[in-house]
Amino acid sequence: MKIGLVVIGKTDDKFIIEGIKKYQNRLKHYIPFEYIELPDVKKARNLSQEQQKKMEGIALLNILKPGDYVILLDEMGKSFSSREFATYTEKRMVAGTKRMLFIIGGPYGFSDEIYKVANDKVSLSKMTFSHQLVRLIFFEQIYRAMTILKNEPYHHD
Repeated sequence: MKIGLVVIGKTDDKFIIEGIKKYQNRLKHYIPFEYIELPDVKKARNLSQEQQKKMEGIALLNILKPGDYVILLDEMGKSFSSREFATYTEKRMVAGTKRMLFIIGGPYGFSDEIYKVANDKVSLSKMTFSHQLVRLIFFEQIYRAMTILKNEPYHHD
């Protein structure tokens, strides 16, 4: 199985970029992982929130493949402890999922079309984080999940 994180737009925050690279490098030892940055919507300032979500949705739909298990990182999604998240991920691996894609939406969330194709929604916290910072938090949590599944000492209860 391959795990992926799909995001809208790039980040130019050096500490986020460095942190992502650190966890990408660590994840190589556990599972194939892909990080997909889709470009920001052009001329977004001239668009309504709904128009922007719709255009981002079209870009997201274009990268989905048959058999993908799509999980939206959404504040209204399921909340897990780190161990529960590891178990959640493991169940998808055992189920024979080819590619599990986690998606971080744009600043206004997801279009209705994306909600319709999603298999699940997961919340990383009840708190609100910037779309840039969520990337790094997610990378750390997926790395933590892999170390939990391998019974490695990274995670402490």
